[in-house]
Amino acid sequence: MARTAAGPLWPAVMMVLGLAGCSTQQRTYEGQYRSGRPMCKVGTPYRINGVWYYPAVDYNYDETGVASWYGEQFDQKYTANGEIFDLNELTAAHHTLPMPSIVKVTNLDNGRTLQLRINDRGPFARGRIIDVSRRASQLLGFETGGTAPVRVKIMKEESIEVAEWLNETAATAGFW
Repeated sequence: MARTAAGPLWPAVMMVLGLAGCSTQQRTYEGQYRSGRPMCKVGTPYRINGVWYYPAVDYNYDETGVASWYGEQFDQKYTANGEIFDLNELTAAHHTLPMPSIVKVTNLDNGRTLQLRINDRGPFARGRIIDVSRRASQLLGFETGGTAPVRVKIMKEESIEVAEWLNETAATAGFW
């Protein structure tokens, strides 16, 4: 697959995601959909290391558990929704949530919170509920430790908005 740039639609993505923020803190998602062929995807059940996962739309998702981060070995490779992974973007991998979804991740050790876009599947290490990009782990304050206890809550309206935008504009942007 060849990389595809979003070109003039990049400002529209920033506007949609900027409007999606619920707090006074400005959220930026640099590099949204700049490469690859992103798609909206829930997916079918799948098995990794003997464990079954059942992707589904779940706008009530709110869970606490362990987060980890992934980076170099996956950088510039395709994610489960067709994007090119960039370890410096604010993205994450989740077992079952739709792609894209926007989740609020709170580090329970230090209270830092970020909104991240789900664009990949994982983590597949036992007991972990989310894998975040390296940049997200830095901002959440757990890059050095590798893992942290977190709360992950789906942002319903923001998730619907970004999925609608992708469905409406991806074809004209040349994503597929």
